[in-house]
Amino acid sequence: MALFNRKNNNAPTATIAAPVDPALAALTGDYTIDPAHSSIGFTVRHAMVTNVRGSFGEHEGNLKLDGHSPANSTASIDVKIASVDTGIADRDGHLVSGDFFDAEKFPLMTFRSTQAEQLGGDTYRITGDLTIKDVTRPLSIDLEFNGSATDVYGNERVGFEGSADILRSEWGLTWNAALETGGVMVSDKVKLNFDISAIKAAAPQA
Repeated sequence: MALFNRKNNNAPTATIAAPVDPALAALTGDYTIDPAHSSIGFTVRHAMVTNVRGSFGEHEGNLKLDGHSPANSTASIDVKIASVDTGIADRDGHLVSGDFFDAEKFPLMTFRSTQAEQLGGDTYRITGDLTIKDVTRPLSIDLEFNGSATDVYGNERVGFEGSADILRSEWGLTWNAALETGGVMVSDKVKLNFDISAIKAAAPQA
């Protein structure tokens, strides 16, 4: 099901608009990300030989889906840096320190979308501004639309999952340590992982 516009560089300048898919139109509305059923995390190479995985336990965000004019769909996410969890308290403490995120000075990581497009089937790319510390840079996230459903409490939900690779140094996260055998303790490349469930807001009463 197409949620966003399909990119077509060969399209003529004047076209007849395709009829709106009723199922797509029904998704139109404002959604709140459900943190209890969503996860935002990361994977990074450690000591050149293994991966460390972590997540942020506290985050909030909103989606605005427009099934009639999908290009108007937007997303915003705020992540509380101090909620980072890699399973080791000392490592988490190092991550929130001035060596890495400096959470006391910069408590949030934020994403604000600027564009969305369909890559094919249920695969989409959402592009926006990612801010970490005091650095804002563009980021594109490839997402798979997992569908929509009404849960047992009557909430209308949509689901997405996806990932994006970044170089942490481009956002000012430059701490590292050299290994005696060569290489460094922490890779510059980090994979961000998103598994999002969002609940549709009730329609306002007439």
